[in-house]
Amino acid sequence: MKVNRIIFATGNADKMKEIQMILADLGLEVQSMKEAGVDIDIVENGKTFEENAFIKATVIAEKLKKSNLKAIVLADDSGLEIDYLNKEPGIYSARYLGENTSYTVKNANLIERLFGVPDEKRTARFVCAIAAVFPDGRTFSTKAAIEGRIGYEEKGENGFGYDPIFYLPEYGKYSAELAPEEKNRISHRGKALEEMKKVLKAQM
Repeated sequence: MKVNRIIFATGNADKMKEIQMILADLGLEVQSMKEAGVDIDIVENGKTFEENAFIKATVIAEKLKKSNLKAIVLADDSGLEIDYLNKEPGIYSARYLGENTSYTVKNANLIERLFGVPDEKRTARFVCAIAAVFPDGRTFSTKAAIEGRIGYEEKGENGFGYDPIFYLPEYGKYSAELAPEEKNRISHRGKALEEMKKVLKAQM
C-alpha cells in the first residue's frame, strides 16, 4: 500500500528528534501533528499505555480521512513506573502534578517521596507503547520497557522529562547522561520504535 508519510501524534520537539532519528531509514517523511496541520485536543482516558496510544492514533487518523494525506499515524504513550510508589506516576506521567508543571518540580517531588528509601527499593522502569493506524484502518502495536532505579538528584544534560532522575546501573549513568545515539538504542521508546519499524517494513 502506498503511503507518503508518517505522522506522529506528539507536539514534543525533543521526542520528535528521537523519533525522526530512529525512523530515518524508512524512507518516509516523518512529521509531528503540528507539522501536518493537525491541531486537536485529545482526551487520553485509557487505563493502559496501549489504550492511550491507540486513542491518540485513532483520533488523528480519523481527522486525516478528510485530507489527501496517505499517512500512517503513529502515537506513543509512555511513562515512568516506580515500584515503591505503586507504579506511580505511570500513565499519568505527563500530567503528574499538572500538565504545565516543570519536570524539575516533578522530579524533585518524586525524589522527596523516596527520601530514605534504599537503592534496592528504588526500582523503576520507563514503559512505552506505540500504536500504528494505517489509512486502510489496519492497526498494530508494540511495547517495550527499560529497567533502572530512581536516583537521589538530577544528573545529565542530554535527556528530558524524567531522564535526569532515572539511573541505569548497567551503564553506570543516568538516562540524561547518555549520548542520543546510545539512548535511542537502549531506551523504552527506542526499542518500541525499532519493533514498530519492523512491523511497518513488513506491511508497506
